[in-house]
Amino acid sequence: MNQVEAIDNQTKKMPIKYRKDYQASNFVIDSVELKVELLDGYSLVSATLAIRENLERAENQFKEKSSNSDLQLNGEQLELLKVAVDGGELESDDYQVSDKHLIIKNCPQAFSLTTQVKIYPDQNTSLEGLYRSSEKYCTQCEAEGFRKITYYLDRPDIMAVFTVRIEAKKALYPHLLSNGNKIDSGDLADGRHYAVWHDPFKKPAYLFALCAGDYDLLEDQFITCSNRQIALQIFVDKGKLGQCQHAMASLKKSMQWDQDVYGLEYDLDTYMVVAVGDFNMGAMENKGLNIFNTKYVLASQVTATDQDFEDVEAVIAHEYFHNWTGNRVTCRDWFQLSLKEGLTVFRDQQFTADQTDPAVKRISDVKIIRSHQFAEDAGPMAHPIRPDSYIEMNNFYTVTVYNKGAEIIRMYHTLLGEEGFSKGMNLYFQRHDGQAVTCEDFVKAMEDANDYPLAQFRRWYAQAGTPYVKVASAYHPEQKTLTLTIKQSCPDTPGQKASDKKAFHIPIKIGLLDNLGRDMPLQLEKGSSWLDGDILQLTESEQTFVFKNLGEKPVLSLLRNFSAPVRLDYDYSDEDLCFLFAKDSDAFNRWDAGQRLLTNIIWSLYEDSLGGKALTLPAYLVSAIKDILDNAELNGQFKALALALPDIKTLIETRARLELDHLLRAHQFVKIQIAQQLEMEWLLHYQANHHIGDFKHDQKAVSQRAFANRCLSYLLVLNKAKPYQLALKQLAGANNMTDAIAAFKALMHSDFENKSEVAEQFYQKWKDEDLVIDKWLSVLATAPSDDTIAQVQQLVQHPAFSLTNPNKVRALIGAFAGANLPQFHRKDGAGYKMLTKQIKALYEVNPQVAARLTGAFNRWKKFDDERQLLMKQQLEQILALPELSRDVYEIASKALN
Repeated sequence: MNQVEAIDNQTKKMPIKYRKDYQASNFVIDSVELKVELLDGYSLVSATLAIRENLERAENQFKEKSSNSDLQLNGEQLELLKVAVDGGELESDDYQVSDKHLIIKNCPQAFSLTTQVKIYPDQNTSLEGLYRSSEKYCTQCEAEGFRKITYYLDRPDIMAVFTVRIEAKKALYPHLLSNGNKIDSGDLADGRHYAVWHDPFKKPAYLFALCAGDYDLLEDQFITCSNRQIALQIFVDKGKLGQCQHAMASLKKSMQWDQDVYGLEYDLDTYMVVAVGDFNMGAMENKGLNIFNTKYVLASQVTATDQDFEDVEAVIAHEYFHNWTGNRVTCRDWFQLSLKEGLTVFRDQQFTADQTDPAVKRISDVKIIRSHQFAEDAGPMAHPIRPDSYIEMNNFYTVTVYNKGAEIIRMYHTLLGEEGFSKGMNLYFQRHDGQAVTCEDFVKAMEDANDYPLAQFRRWYAQAGTPYVKVASAYHPEQKTLTLTIKQSCPDTPGQKASDKKAFHIPIKIGLLDNLGRDMPLQLEKGSSWLDGDILQLTESEQTFVFKNLGEKPVLSLLRNFSAPVRLDYDYSDEDLCFLFAKDSDAFNRWDAGQRLLTNIIWSLYEDSLGGKALTLPAYLVSAIKDILDNAELNGQFKALALALPDIKTLIETRARLELDHLLRAHQFVKIQIAQQLEMEWLLHYQANHHIGDFKHDQKAVSQRAFANRCLSYLLVLNKAKPYQLALKQLAGANNMTDAIAAFKALMHSDFENKSEVAEQFYQKWKDEDLVIDKWLSVLATAPSDDTIAQVQQLVQHPAFSLTNPNKVRALIGAFAGANLPQFHRKDGAGYKMLTKQIKALYEVNPQVAARLTGAFNRWKKFDDERQLLMKQQLEQILALPELSRDVYEIASKALN
């Protein structure tokens, strides 16, 4: 069989699911009684389901009326031992079993179905369903993992009340946990024990959770607004109790914030978090029993960076907020995923902004949109926030669904205002508590609560791609008016032609600055659309707005606070960008002006490099950078962001095609020149902000560390002895991981001669702290030197690495492919070959993680012919692999199309 035939055979096995084909289930499940016996080498799962015919289903949902009463349940990797209806065991002719389904024939209108299956959690390396890892049991059921535990209608619109009994050896698994409230527990014969959990709230199977193990336990409590006492419990690996106080504090802040801002109170008696080392995701919001990647629970000053502390707080909040936006109100089907994820990301972004600096948070969120989501929108996996089709649902836990989805929710907030948005949220909960609903239900609640038409806004859910907003301006001094002509367009995306796409409803927040940087009054002539004083509503493919009473030509500050997820095209002069960088009152646009200025200069130098010209840095850029450096009024975190060059990934997305080597040369030239020409300033500001005394974790200290470490990173570019000594001293004397890892990275990514010795010392110091070693792996994998590929190949064999642990794979292989573009895209193709080798080793072990790695090839058409050919060859090799999973196939096949 040749390679083409192998790929064609793979294609035939991969059916596509379409949103338009949704049908309500013929049956519903009202309650589930589950018994899980954890035994040596295997587990027995007994399930009793109260099932009835779905009499409430709408007749028009069915293309054909069902002619029989057969029940088809999902089930994978299950060994069926018993099946009974209403207590009577079925004969083999009464049911049918395949590797995907159990079909019960001729079912009554209402009945009890009992099954018993045998499963093998020890062999489950996919980390979906029930699996055993590090001597503990854990589940992950979103999106379709519950079918690997027992036979079920494994779809989110089937909501049932669960009662779960767990049995296991008491000495090995003293903690037996599941959703809801514990209603019984006790000892059994032969050193075994049991616990029974009951969740009174109906939930889909994807929210089912079970954990069993020997943990350390941190306990606290929270008193709700109705004076209910909630028991809070965080379960962690033995010896890690000292690293979860921050997570507990974050949980309590999240609960209080959700009450204060949204009026939402927790509903169960207990809220549990379990930290797991082997986990495909960041965390999972299972009702009352959240399962977390250890990365988002464990944090102490010596092991976690300031960013880690913020991430823990944000993810703890995100999963808690899901209790209402995802659990109490859930998705009808997986095409509606952004209904819960986009909304909850927006809520956790709000929360973090309230706890930290709002401008810094906004900049950080938009950086993800521009570097990752814009790339996804422009690539082969482009999809609307509500996709129309998929092969494997796990591939649609994307930055589009999550982060762009959050930007869509943010636009509601912008258009309707704080009060209007709150009214819409209240109506949404009032209408749909306890239901599985659609994105349309959310839009309708916002629309009805505010009497605000959102028909056009719905296009954000249906049309893929990033809109381009092109602005032209003309100032008329005689009339004292400014005319803005704004056009919008959206490029072709898979399955959607640009010519078929209709105009979006885009809110554009705007400011006009006078020559001192002050905001000028905004007054529109009659006939122009307007909202809330500073927001233009763009609803047509082209619109004109005329501002009046402007005594001088203003400098435009457009798309303030990134008011819509669009690409802004306006012909700013470098002079205007320097002005905005220095004076704009909108902190986001101030940062953005600096990034636009740097981007313009880097691309200008790129053109010079292509043309064989000498590279020269404009003096005005150095002056603008120095002004930010010396501005004592600016937040140190803002400075750290403003002084960073645009990353290569973001720059790549601003061009249709490029010669990577020339871009890397221009980028590095700018960094070296800024470092050299401001060497004394970098040193002085480093010394002024690097703190050696007692560790603090307040806003001031976090800002100082961020600024000092940005200065250090520029100093290390100089390849001089003194900066190396500063970094070595900081690494040796650091009393916090922020400073330690910053110094370590600066050294590893420099030309320092003794890097291998420092790397080994770092490893020996932290080898017992998995999360720190993940940082160590990532720093080494992202080093821009030519020996990095060989080093990564050696690290794959290192005791610190494990192919079965997603954190390790992401830290080493994922970091190399996603964040080390100079080496991944090496012209000899060694980076591509190395990644494919790891995908081949991983795709049968963990398809989800292998698919994520495959996505590194998605933008192959951006590069020169030689690199395109090399990447295409790797994708073809991946597609020809035997028994390829749906996860990997979908990514690779769409990339090649």
